[in-house]
Amino acid sequence: MTTPLADKIKNLIRANGPISVTDYFALCLADPDHGYYRTREPFGRHGDFVTAPEISQLFGEMLGIFMVHAWQQHGAPSPVNLVEIGPGRGTMMLDMLRVIAKLAPALHEALSVHLVETSDRLRGVQRVTLEAYSAKITWHAAFEDVPAGFTLIAANELFDAIPIRQFVKTPTGFRERMVGLDADDELSFGIGVASLDPALLPASHGSERNGVIFEVSPARQAVMSTLCERLKKEGGTALIIDYGHMVTNFGDTLQAVLRHDYDPPLAHPGDADLTSHVDFEDLARVARVAGIRINGCLHQGDFLYGLGLSERASALARNKSEAEQRAIALAVDRLANAGEGRMGELFKVMAVSSPTVTLAPFRPVRD
Repeated sequence: MTTPLADKIKNLIRANGPISVTDYFALCLADPDHGYYRTREPFGRHGDFVTAPEISQLFGEMLGIFMVHAWQQHGAPSPVNLVEIGPGRGTMMLDMLRVIAKLAPALHEALSVHLVETSDRLRGVQRVTLEAYSAKITWHAAFEDVPAGFTLIAANELFDAIPIRQFVKTPTGFRERMVGLDADDELSFGIGVASLDPALLPASHGSERNGVIFEVSPARQAVMSTLCERLKKEGGTALIIDYGHMVTNFGDTLQAVLRHDYDPPLAHPGDADLTSHVDFEDLARVARVAGIRINGCLHQGDFLYGLGLSERASALARNKSEAEQRAIALAVDRLANAGEGRMGELFKVMAVSSPTVTLAPFRPVRD
């Protein structure tokens, strides 16, 4: 079965030759006519995947606690820009704002909320979700449009949706992986002529077999650099949450998700979500170059438990029915523990700040 975007991509390839993985990635998610985020409702049980804020209010509440703590550690400045990039249905921001209002009324009074969202459709959903806070909220198409001032940033599952480049080990070095057409006129992977600068490879490289893949993402580096420049200029903290790895390494992490199940990346362009794992070590390198403090990087489970997830879950379950208590326990297990279908180890959490502050539950990192 083909898709309208598959037909469009095939025509592009017939006219101009194979396209890079990064161009394929961008077309799948952002093509103005058929791109995944332009045409589909990806979130929730009836979409293709469920994000942490949709699993339980506990996730957004823990982030709200973290933002209050960060604000206090920065000296409780006023006013405050609270920014979420890629806010989904607005669920996480709703839970964050509820906790902030309860724990730190002064912060709630001082903050203005800025949602960076390119989808008009999702903006409509966010307006409904966040109606109670509408007077505080401004939408922006780009992060650069957020006004100046002290800034707290939340980016949950942002970087995994930013395109990557892939390079394949060949007898003549690492060459760029491309998307072309096979003998049956179907989309297929091939190898192009562009080569990878060996300086970008991990220090331990040299013994990889042919066919091994290495991923880089200049686009992610550019986004991270933009966030760091803002913090450096205006002061604040950014919290980045995504699935990925803490150490730069080899491997093919390009994956598609369709109706809560994995799908071959070339099978249903435009109909399936396309992502790849985030290289947190690479993001940390960008932050260091920018002169930004890396507070640390933790497994999501350690981060949530360190902020009091267990205690908050117990309080939430008090006086609830047995079924509700069980649902809360299952949500905690999925958000914070390890194993198949759970997010506690696969997802990582990194915080960066300027000026330097100490933020729990991170352990200080020596630069």
